Order: sequence, then C-alpha cells, then structure tokens
Amino acid sequence: MRAVPGRRVVVALVVLAIGAGCADAPSPAAVPAPAPVPAPVPAPATADAGAAIGPHGPSVPEEPGALARVLEDTQATIADPARTPGDVAAAARTAQVAHEELAFRPERLPPVLAALSPRVRESTERIVGAGRELLSMAKRGPGDMLPAWRIAAPLPPGELRAVYAEAQDRFGVPWTVLAAVNLVESRMGRIASHSEAGARGPMQFMPSTWASYGLGGDVTDPHDAVLGAANYLRANGGDTEAGLDRALQRYNDDDRYVRAVRAYAAVMQADERAYLGFHAWEVYFRTTAGRVHLPVGYDEAEPVPAVAYLARTGAPR
Repeated sequence: MRAVPGRRVVVALVVLAIGAGCADAPSPAAVPAPAPVPAPVPAPATADAGAAIGPHGPSVPEEPGALARVLEDTQATIADPARTPGDVAAAARTAQVAHEELAFRPERLPPVLAALSPRVRESTERIVGAGRELLSMAKRGPGDMLPAWRIAAPLPPGELRAVYAEAQDRFGVPWTVLAAVNLVESRMGRIASHSEAGARGPMQFMPSTWASYGLGGDVTDPHDAVLGAANYLRANGGDTEAGLDRALQRYNDDDRYVRAVRAYAAVMQADERAYLGFHAWEVYFRTTAGRVHLPVGYDEAEPVPAVAYLARTGAPR
C-alpha cells in the first residue's frame, strides 16, 4: 500500500486529513501455517455514552500536576477488570483528550511526565509520541470545515478482539499491530467513508490491493478487512519481528507511520486492557472553531462549516 495523495490517517487523538495512501502491491504469497495466539481477554461491549460526550469532548486541566493525576486515574480505571464498561469508556475518552492536548502542545509534556508513576509515564510517552508522529504527517492545520464523512459504531470490543486473534492465528501478525493499524486508519471502524484517493474500509485498502489480498471478502466488513490486512502484512514479512517494520512501511510508506503504529501496539502489548481504552476513542476533528466531536450518526455528503454544524446541533461554540 504505497503512499499516494489523499489517504486518510486518523491522527492519534484528533482527526486530520493527510497525504498517504494504498496502491498496487506485489503478488500475495501462500498463507502460512497457523501461529499460536493467546486467548482474548473477555471484553464486554462498551456502553454508549454518545450524548454525554458533548460537542467538544471532555475537558482536562491545564496544570501539570492535575493533568498527571487525570492520566493516573484514567489508566487505573482502564486497567481494572472490576470496573464497568461505561467507566472504562469514560476514562478512556478523558485520557484521549489529555493525550491529544499533550501531542498538540508538546511543551506541556515534560512537567506532566515528571509527575507520573513509571508505568503511566511509559505509556503516556508512547501514546503522545505516536500522536506527534502522525501530526507531523499532516499537510495542513485546522480549517473551518468538517469533513464529508460517515461515522458508524465499531464492532464491540470483544468481537473485534476475536477478529484480531483469528488473524494472528492464521497469518502470524501480532494482534496488537492489527489493532493499532485499525485505530490509525479508521478509529477502529468508526470512520466509514472512503478516502479522497479511494481507499476503502476500516483498514483502508485501495481496490487493486484488495483484489490481491482481500481473500475474496468485503473490504467494508471489519472481519474481512482485518484478515486482508494481516494477509498483506504477512506477505511483506509482518509475521516476523525482523520484517514487521518493513511490512508496515509497505502499508504506508512513511517512517512516522511505522513508529506510531508500533508505539500503540507496544502499549497494548504491555497491558492488554489498554486495547479497551483505544477501542473507546472517539472521532474528533480539530477546526478553527475548536475540537469538534463527530458522533456515531454523523453523515455529511459534503464538507460542512464547523460553526454551522455546531449551530445546527445546538452545541455551544
């Protein structure tokens, strides 16, 4: 999936349109023998908190110590199997905005890191670092318009996790990498529109590449798309640690993309419940009117002015 203009990448905690893309790929290799995979951690469906999220998402404190406490508290909630799906989702969405603020304003990061425990410091550095990598790929800054996208509900976390496990079992590509690609490409399926270049589905395949690696499936189906991505990555060496970076580079020909995917995957590798946090991340689009939440059900055939959208939905600007 070599880079071509117009491919969409979901930038860490906020969404920007950037230049990259999927293109023709080499002929697929034979499917490998199954590789062992750990049993998925049971993950109940995330509660729908759409109405409570608000037009701009949660707010987080400016003061470094207070922001560090937010990150400590939200990670503790996500990591606790006794917490409800609604608690986990709410914590993840607050952490998402906190990480976004640090990615957009990196000068705020050092004092926050200094106030964090070692474990939370490591994950925060990785997540914010991934956000910075993807932001650096953006070709333009915030504008006045919201995108012509459709936002759909993703598969529930347990179902999607089982798809990643199946793909790892069949193709040997780590499930954490597949989840990270899914997160970056479409916020795990929430962004249900084609890219400007014509890339399609939750793993963003160009039609020609899908024809070679899609295994005869439906590019818009989450199960088929994840298996197709695993097939593509394996064909380019992604079933080995030595070949994984090269395979991701084939998926998107930019070192920053590779580093971002690897960072998100490393967070999930260190704590599998971090996946539940990433799954709960919402779609935001940063505009001159601020960060705008695009909820499930957002469906615009043409770009729309952010101020007009906020006024239409009765949201404060």
